[in-house]
Amino acid sequence: MKLTRLFTLAVICLLSICLSMGLSKAFGTSPNSEYDWNLPAWMPKPIVPADNPMSSPKVELGRHLFYEKRLSITGEFSCASCHIQSLAFTDGKTVAVGATGEKHPRNSMSLANIGYNPVLTWANPLMTKLETQALVPMFGEHPVEMGMVGREQQILTMLRNDSKYRQMFAIAFGESQEAISLSNLTKAIAAFERTLISVNSPYDRYRFGGDSHAISKAAQRGEKLFHSERLECFHCHGGINFSDSVMHDRLAFVEIAFHNTGLYNIDGKGAYPPDNTGVYEITTQPSDMGRFKAPTLRNIALTAPYMHDGSIPTLEAVIDHYKAGGRTIHTGKFAGVGSKNPFKSEFISGFELTEAEKNDLIAFLKSLTDETFIHNPAFSDPN
Repeated sequence: MKLTRLFTLAVICLLSICLSMGLSKAFGTSPNSEYDWNLPAWMPKPIVPADNPMSSPKVELGRHLFYEKRLSITGEFSCASCHIQSLAFTDGKTVAVGATGEKHPRNSMSLANIGYNPVLTWANPLMTKLETQALVPMFGEHPVEMGMVGREQQILTMLRNDSKYRQMFAIAFGESQEAISLSNLTKAIAAFERTLISVNSPYDRYRFGGDSHAISKAAQRGEKLFHSERLECFHCHGGINFSDSVMHDRLAFVEIAFHNTGLYNIDGKGAYPPDNTGVYEITTQPSDMGRFKAPTLRNIALTAPYMHDGSIPTLEAVIDHYKAGGRTIHTGKFAGVGSKNPFKSEFISGFELTEAEKNDLIAFLKSLTDETFIHNPAFSDPN
């Protein structure tokens, strides 16, 4: 059985436990957690698993591990290789490229506000915990990312032989011999990732901070277009995180959604490229073909190229795609009329938009760029 399938089975078990315990117990914030998130009053806190409460020493350890290149087979690759702070923790590539040069079928997703995501990655409804997801890039084989499968003991030996890590693990997890473990490694990385919160864009200051001059008149007009029934952007990209998959401590329930946006229609019957079939890969249900998560739009101007496979290069082209109600590819192996995909979301129906309105919409999207987030020293490489 492939390692990735083992991960899937493990997460299925996790979900079974959650259902038996109830979401509030399974995902609820630890009552002993007193971590200071330093958030504005309007922003809720992320949900933290009870078995991995937040602490400043754990977050700092996770930060070092996030940038640790010795966690890869080549010693030249880290989590940060595909998640670069200046690009809102994406990498600017069409698809991610692993330590050995193998290409991933999907675009590197932004980690901005990742702690508010109830499901992780583009299209796996079973991947719900950052602690579990961190195992995939380190040990997954299809594709190879960090390439450390079979080298688990090598990782532990490296950490135990490093005086800095011995001290940091002891402070974060206690003085026991078991403090340095793969479980605590992923817990620390997950804790750091939950702190990657973006809440200080010009739009945030305008909409939530009461600064009426924080964004331009064009961006204000673009906001109205974004939330209009004519464009319907807000249906999939609404709420505090501009995504309809979200969880936080003020929500009574977890919101999860996946959508087919008419990006492909290879056979005229709804088919997507075989290595990018969306939720269908997990469920094998025909109606799940091409369904992917709507990612956050925060810092969207920094995260090109776009879509799950990086196949649309610019924001302008993304708007054109939705304006047409789906993408038409005229030639080649992926040729097809996406607007006629039978599994396409009802919200992807096309719309009229003038060039001036398009510019206003782009101005709004650019107002979601958070300069303090991409320059925050607490998120940077500590080495």
